[in-house]
Amino acid sequence: MMLTHRNLVANVCQIHPRMGISADDRILAVLPFFHIYGLTVLLNAALYERATLVTMPKFDLVEFLRNASERKCTYIFVAPPVAVALAKHPLVDQYDLSSVHTIFSGAAPLDEELGKAVANRLNCRVRQGYGMSELSPVSHAIALEDDHVPLSSVGKPIANTENKLVDPATGEEVDLPTTGVSAPGELWVKGPNVMVGYLGNDAATAETLDADGYLHTGDIATVDAEGVVYIVDRLKELIKYKGYQVPPAELEALLLTHPQIADAAVIGVLDGEGEEVPKAFVVRQPDAELSGDEVIAFVAERVSPHKKVRIVEFIDAVPKSAAGKILRKDLRASEATRVRRSASEASAG
Repeated sequence: MMLTHRNLVANVCQIHPRMGISADDRILAVLPFFHIYGLTVLLNAALYERATLVTMPKFDLVEFLRNASERKCTYIFVAPPVAVALAKHPLVDQYDLSSVHTIFSGAAPLDEELGKAVANRLNCRVRQGYGMSELSPVSHAIALEDDHVPLSSVGKPIANTENKLVDPATGEEVDLPTTGVSAPGELWVKGPNVMVGYLGNDAATAETLDADGYLHTGDIATVDAEGVVYIVDRLKELIKYKGYQVPPAELEALLLTHPQIADAAVIGVLDGEGEEVPKAFVVRQPDAELSGDEVIAFVAERVSPHKKVRIVEFIDAVPKSAAGKILRKDLRASEATRVRRSASEASAG
């Protein structure tokens, strides 16, 4: 995609008042600078504020904790997998992290309970933001001073942007609520941080950027009466079970609250009747004895019937990008291979 110098500079200026980085901060830079999250939020924003950057060549939990402790880091930007480690891993208790005043999570949804667990364990603030590469990348963030804003949200839109929610089925704009939370809709964003387009791909650009300058994010969101935005899931990731829409991110967040689950991912797969159902890929905690039936029962007790996990597979690790996003396409590819193998074995038998 094409991001201009103006896009990148604008985004640094937009996030400045929201994230509250100061020259006194020592920021642990574990996210890669070749990723837009690391480039804008860590490298460019930190240098703009004259903060100190403590860099790491790659993520390693022991080195991460050692650097945070020995270098007295104050502000740490992470993706949810690192937040899971900070909340659950026993190694964390062996290091003095009292210098850390803020953990900021981005790149993928952070569950509210997981965020609270990190905040309580480290005695620090936890904040969450939202964005995508096409937005340079930040478009929403919970401000440092906004302790009342739910961690289940991504905060309010940053300065100099316009947002709206659009019903993907009708194309009609979703009404903003006077109380409570709105109906879900696709989030559209307009502002100086929006990309120019996709290099050499006019068709993809036209699908993503409309004539009014709004970028269609492909993410389903809701907004409350105070203007706080909540991301539901990717429009293309929603599992459609018997006419109901099931957000995988919601089930993943719930699974991570189980004390014997270290990590989890959910995708839609076809059952024996050709119905799309939620399948959970689960990573057990070390030495945990947990069955698939127990996982299914755990979820069933806490969600509506249409959101139940129907199939569980235990794996060694959830595939993720360098920025910490779950690579569902890899899980789908693995599932497709498994289905083909099963079909081949059945025909051979």
